[in-house]
Amino acid sequence: MAEEKLNLTPQDFEPVSKNEKGDDEKIAAPSLTFLQDAWLRLKKNKGAVISLFIIIIMLVVAFGSSFFITNAQLVKSAPQYANLPAKIPGIDINGLNGKLKMGGAWVDAYAQNNVPANKYFILGTDYLGRSLAQRIIYGTKISLIVAIVATFFDLAIGVSYGIVSGWKGGRVDNVMQRIIEVISSVPNLVIVVLMLLVFKPGMTSIILALAISSWTTMARMIRAETLSLKTQEYVLAARTLGESPSKIAWKHLVPNLSSIIIIQTMYTIPSAIFFEAFLSFIGIGISAPQTSLGVLLNDGQKNFQFLPYQMWYPAIVLCVLMICFNLLGDGLRDAFDPKTRR
Repeated sequence: MAEEKLNLTPQDFEPVSKNEKGDDEKIAAPSLTFLQDAWLRLKKNKGAVISLFIIIIMLVVAFGSSFFITNAQLVKSAPQYANLPAKIPGIDINGLNGKLKMGGAWVDAYAQNNVPANKYFILGTDYLGRSLAQRIIYGTKISLIVAIVATFFDLAIGVSYGIVSGWKGGRVDNVMQRIIEVISSVPNLVIVVLMLLVFKPGMTSIILALAISSWTTMARMIRAETLSLKTQEYVLAARTLGESPSKIAWKHLVPNLSSIIIIQTMYTIPSAIFFEAFLSFIGIGISAPQTSLGVLLNDGQKNFQFLPYQMWYPAIVLCVLMICFNLLGDGLRDAFDPKTRR
C-alpha cells in the first residue's frame, strides 16, 4: 500500500507568532498538590462532608459550653423539676411540648409539677431534676476529650514507635514487635480494672488504659509502611547525602505517612468514644456526680420503660458521633487513595 504524500509548503514551517495559541498548549486542569487533590475528592463524598460539618458543630458546642455551663449547674438537683419531658417553645408535638403519655392519655407534666410558664427544658430533665441538655453537652465534651487523648497517644507514641521499628529493622524491629504483641494480648478492660486498684474510677484510669494500649494498631501500620518507604530512591538519596535519621523521618517519611496517620486517627476516635461510654455504662469509668454519655445511658436505662427519652437522647448523640467519625474516615480513606483518582 503506497504511502500518502504530504503536500507541504514553506509556509507550513514558519514559527507560530506569540499571539497565536496552539491546541497543544491548552492545559486540561490546573496543577494541584496532593492535599488539594485529596480535598477535591473528599468534597465529592457528600456523606463525609456532612459528617465533617456535624463534627465541627459538636466540637464548638461541647467545648464552648464551658463558658455558660458550670459544674454547679450539672450536679445541683432540683426535685420539683424531676423527670420532666422535653419542651420546646412554639412546637406542639407530643413528646416535645412538655406532655407525657400516662394511662393512654397525654398529660402536661409541667402543669402537674407547677413549673413556671417561662421555665422549660429542651431535652427534659433526669430523676434529680437536672437539665438533660446540659448534661448531654458536657458528656459529649468528656467523650471528645477522651478521643483527643487517644489521638495524642496514637500520634506521640504510635507514629514514632512504628517509624523507629520499621527504620531500624532486624533485631531491634523483632524485639519492638514482640513488645507490641504482649501489650495487644492484654484486653483493655483488664488494664482498666488493674488501674482501678491504684486509682479511683474516672478519667485517670481511662487515660492510663489508652496510654498503655491504644497506640499499638497505629504503630503496626506505620511500621509496615516505613519498611516499604525506606527503600525508595528519595530516602536512599537522602541517606547517601548524609542526612540524619531524624531529619529523614520528619522530612521524607512523615509527609508520605500522613494519609495513613489521618485515616487511622479517624478510626481511633470512635473506638475511644465507645470505650469510654462502655466503661462509664458498667460503672468503672466516669462516676457520679460527674457525667458522660455512658453515665447518662446507665441512668436512662433504669427508667426506660416509663421515661424512654432519658436514654434515647444520649444514645442518639453517641450514635451520631460514632457514625460521623466513621463516615469521615471512609471519605478520607477514599480521598487519600491514589487508586480512586479519575
